[in-house]
Amino acid sequence: MSRGSLILIEGLDRAGKSTQCERLKDRIGATLLKFPDRTTPIGKMINDYLTNSSDLSDEAIHLLFSANRWEAKKTIEDLIYSGRNVVVDRYVYSGVAFSAAKLANLNLEWCLNPDKGLPYPDVTIFLDVSEEVAKQRGGYGEERYEKLEFQRKVRHIFKDQLRRDDWIVISADASVDEVADKIYDAVKDKVDRLDDRLGVF
Repeated sequence: MSRGSLILIEGLDRAGKSTQCERLKDRIGATLLKFPDRTTPIGKMINDYLTNSSDLSDEAIHLLFSANRWEAKKTIEDLIYSGRNVVVDRYVYSGVAFSAAKLANLNLEWCLNPDKGLPYPDVTIFLDVSEEVAKQRGGYGEERYEKLEFQRKVRHIFKDQLRRDDWIVISADASVDEVADKIYDAVKDKVDRLDDRLGVF
């Protein structure tokens, strides 16, 4: 049996990730996972932090985000090796970008270390949208990180420090349907050429 593919969609808050993940999931018949997963014990602690109900140090919350991804490692691998495609809404790169944007002394290597060993995506889509456009979308500002200057820092880290050669950058300024078609075309091309084993970070 051939394995499934691990497809990641990343981007700023309000870039349209959740909408596009749902579209892609339905189009290719995939399982959708979202990070953080706020239903787990660790996820509930993260939710309290994100909704401003609790305070934690930047280092502590970064490690909790990573632990939340590790909670899903076996689920991801089991799905992939059973032949199921998995679409992921946020993952390792978001964890690194958001933490590094908060504190200059949280360097990228330190931020990446806790995630080493997690499954590496077969396809990474980065939905690029300016902070100003994202701010105009519904619900902006409801959570801790949805501040214009902070999102500007996150975008800079994504594009200038984290971006890898295998990323596919798609403008999220177009219509929902146009963006969905571009994502599908990019994914379809990539998942036809998978290695036997998942890579790791």
